[in-house]
Amino acid sequence: MRILVLSGPNLQLLGTREPQVYGHTTLGEIHDDLALAAAERGAEVECRQTNHEGTLVDWIGQAPGSFEGLLLNAGAYTHTSLALFDALKSVALPCVEVHVSNPEAREIFRRRSRIAPACVGKVAGFGARSYRIALLALLDLLDARAPAK
Repeated sequence: MRILVLSGPNLQLLGTREPQVYGHTTLGEIHDDLALAAAERGAEVECRQTNHEGTLVDWIGQAPGSFEGLLLNAGAYTHTSLALFDALKSVALPCVEVHVSNPEAREIFRRRSRIAPACVGKVAGFGARSYRIALLALLDLLDARAPAK
């Protein structure tokens, strides 16, 4: 089972960007943790980050046939991107929305997710652990959907 993990704008700055909000864990450390967690479940992750909305849309569109599910931390695009919403709906792969902080506890403009209706669930507010929690939940969902052997 392969999971595509996508992180959007400014997430390459995790570890140094507003540590009081996002903590001190880097995106590379998160990716390493996800690889270990996936391997423990007999799965694989491929982790990517970009600051460009169109690149995220392209990666989502290319995912079917290579990946069984998606984790997406769209960063600020969460609140604005109908293109990401459309891409997620188009590929029909289960996607979990991920956030390091809790958007609902922050500025009012962060409280609406444009991508949430295209996702099976959301994990937010647990710091860097949000990614691992989201991965494990997605793997559980995919295992439950798999035909019995």
